[in-house]
Amino acid sequence: MKIRFLLDEHLELDLIDEVQAFDPSIDILRIGMKGAPPFGTQDPDILIYCEAEQRALVTDNRRTMPKHAADHFAAGRHHWGVLVIRPDTTWGEIVQELRMFGGASEAEEWIDRVEYIPY
Repeated sequence: MKIRFLLDEHLELDLIDEVQAFDPSIDILRIGMKGAPPFGTQDPDILIYCEAEQRALVTDNRRTMPKHAADHFAAGRHHWGVLVIRPDTTWGEIVQELRMFGGASEAEEWIDRVEYIPY
């Protein structure tokens, strides 16, 4: 199955256009969009949504999201990957990494993994 993404609400909406310019078949939503959780959704609830919808979360929340992912797993739940953006990562690097993940990997490869962009 192809990887599907959910962008954290703090990431630019234009990232979707940039990623899909390379491959329009990459399924990517952002918090606040139709079909995604609304703005202000708490991190644990975002992980529950991602689990149910089989979406990897892309976030710049380095401080708390890895802990929320560990707590989610410890509670017997699973997620489809959490991709945490490293400090000082450029817009181009984020787009390149998401294009790579979207085109060259399967969703199942990212189950319960927390990885950092750049990879």
